[in-house]
Amino acid sequence: MPPASRPLHAPTLLLAAVRTEVRSRCRAQSRLHFVSRPRVVARSTSQRSMSTMRALVYRGPDAVLLERRPKPAILRPTDAVVRLTKTTICGTDLHIIKGDVATCQPGRILGHEGVGVVDEAGPSVSAFRPGDAVLVSCISSCATCDYCREGMPSHCRDGGWVLGNTIDGTQAEYVRVPHADSSLYRIPDGVDEAALVLLSDIFPTGLECGVQNGRVRPGCTVAIVGVGPVGLAALLTAQLYSPSKIIAIDTDPSRLAVAAKLGADCTVDNAAVDAVAEVHALTAGKGCDAVIEAVGVPATFDLCQRLLAPGGILANVGVHGVPASLHLESLWDKNIAITTRLVDTVTTPMLVNLVASGKLQPLQLVTHRFMFGDMEKAYKTFGEASKTAALKVLVEFEGSAAEVSS
Repeated sequence: MPPASRPLHAPTLLLAAVRTEVRSRCRAQSRLHFVSRPRVVARSTSQRSMSTMRALVYRGPDAVLLERRPKPAILRPTDAVVRLTKTTICGTDLHIIKGDVATCQPGRILGHEGVGVVDEAGPSVSAFRPGDAVLVSCISSCATCDYCREGMPSHCRDGGWVLGNTIDGTQAEYVRVPHADSSLYRIPDGVDEAALVLLSDIFPTGLECGVQNGRVRPGCTVAIVGVGPVGLAALLTAQLYSPSKIIAIDTDPSRLAVAAKLGADCTVDNAAVDAVAEVHALTAGKGCDAVIEAVGVPATFDLCQRLLAPGGILANVGVHGVPASLHLESLWDKNIAITTRLVDTVTTPMLVNLVASGKLQPLQLVTHRFMFGDMEKAYKTFGEASKTAALKVLVEFEGSAAEVSS
């Protein structure tokens, strides 16, 4: 039989079909690669823009820089990612950049206060959904470990003070919040979110670590040593308990003037007078029932010990970076108590209700406002409070489209 008319066996037919298919696919892939390349590049550019953000990064002693960093993602089912609308700077952030907080290492995004909108919610988050306006607590609480169940979420075994400390924080356009259901608070309709920024930390801290630990009660006398933002938050919340007298003590006349305006009955400039003698004169020689230390240096802790009345309580609020002396030689027989505490934020719902009702006005402590692009300037202003008279600085976000240099 001539070759042209010779029948093809099945294996030969199969091999021919495979070759034809391979050639067809190669031609198709070649054409697709050519026409699709511009689209691939365009998608990549868009995704890169959406997956990065601006953030304030701790770079070592006395160094913070505004940088572009990856946008956080959901890592656990209980996480939420919040798009920040407002944040602030805390005195603890200043302690960090001075090197006083060993757990916070260079490269960390700072900040543990803020309000914003839920951008993403993990599959196990039941209380919040994308679009919800929320207050971010400075304390992340799992709500189930032994410490959380004992009312000490500050020592949560899977949380506590982690934001801006051991994980990236709120001085950024986005933040990942662990245990979102028990670490976020819904912002009530009609409440100024700027006021609620101060409920992330300083108001619960002043109330819990100062006023409640100091057992401020009706008719007692209170001394607050250091009337910076936390001391003033203690001053405002102490008035909820009707003490007979609140004495504000500081070396900054401008802060003492603010304290008097916000309800202090007496002010003492301990750079100008003997604060111990002055307080004893104001309390008929007794001293104070509750003394709140809100600075965090040995000199003020020493002063607080000398202001205590017999049976009084020294409530330490300040963040101490160096050792301080305890004068048991003069305190051992005074029946006094000294308390320390990291804020648990268990009073946050109550404080939100007080702000919503108008009975607590945190914005009285805001002295300066900045856009997030000026974050480094905001730090300088806050860190030089003796020159700038800064109390709390409020930082607002311009929007995710703004750029910074890498």
